[in-house]
Amino acid sequence: MADRILLVRLGALGDIVHAIPVAAALRRAFPLARIDWLVSAKHRDMLDLVPVIDRRLVFNDGSAFAAIRELRAAHYGVAIDMQGLLKSAILARASGASRVVGFASTYLRERLARPFYTDAFDPGCGDIYDPRETRHVVQINLGLLEPLGLTVVRPEFPIDSVHSDLARRVAERTGGRYALLNPGAAWPNKRWPPRRFGAVAAALQDRHGIQSIVTWGPGEREIAEEAVAASSGAATLTPSTSIADLVALARGAALMISGDTGPTHMSTALGTPIVGIYGPTRPSRNGPWSPADAVVSRDATCECHHLRRCRRATMCLMDIEVEEVLNAVERRLAAEPTRV
Repeated sequence: MADRILLVRLGALGDIVHAIPVAAALRRAFPLARIDWLVSAKHRDMLDLVPVIDRRLVFNDGSAFAAIRELRAAHYGVAIDMQGLLKSAILARASGASRVVGFASTYLRERLARPFYTDAFDPGCGDIYDPRETRHVVQINLGLLEPLGLTVVRPEFPIDSVHSDLARRVAERTGGRYALLNPGAAWPNKRWPPRRFGAVAAALQDRHGIQSIVTWGPGEREIAEEAVAASSGAATLTPSTSIADLVALARGAALMISGDTGPTHMSTALGTPIVGIYGPTRPSRNGPWSPADAVVSRDATCECHHLRRCRRATMCLMDIEVEEVLNAVERRLAAEPTRV
């Protein structure tokens, strides 16, 4: 086994979180190896909190040649492409590693990536979005280690604890009892209506005395403000947050309610109790990791699986009423009463 390993996963936030167990497994198996990760500048902050990585190499499209020179200078023995795009495969191959591991062509997001690998792992589940697949993407990612002779049963998510003034203020203001609500999402058809998030916040305050903190990302502030406005004073809006802020907030939360988004997957990795609201993506593949978590899903009726825009006049998430989510909240809180 090589003593220098390169991992390639440029983005996005949730996908990077789902790949962290690969780095953790490599560190456990090869404690003296150098493990580097090539990531986009946008998501470097997440990897700064992952202690099992030695170097975070930042890739920008405008500096590809400089990045390749840096990769080649490291003399990697193994490169693992966890993204499955033509760009990521080229970068893994251009590193000069003698072994380049990726997925088999049937599972790749871009099948032209396959010729750049020396070793390919076939998950045996058809294409990347095959509805018959019931394994979580975390387990499938860990399969990339099989060509290296590693079989991992239990994934680990090593993420450092961090200090956050924002999280400290939230804990002081709420007495340490708060829920995180995250109404935004990159795909429009992953967004449950913000006014319904507000109604959930009002019910959490009324039934459990739990205040809600509404988080938001780039371009999502108006959505978050609408949720707060509909909460009857039960929710407050966070200012702009860093990854460190989100990690600290999630560690202290009694509950998080959100769709299929990066903050959800990060919070799942941290052990935050989750109620997930799912439409065009399958909870079995992309859902919360803990069996105690609760999911409200329209996977069975969705007509736009893994498409960014809904094919129907009314997206399937609109069929999910507030009371259905509140029932899921009750189940999740009952499963872990010590967090309330």
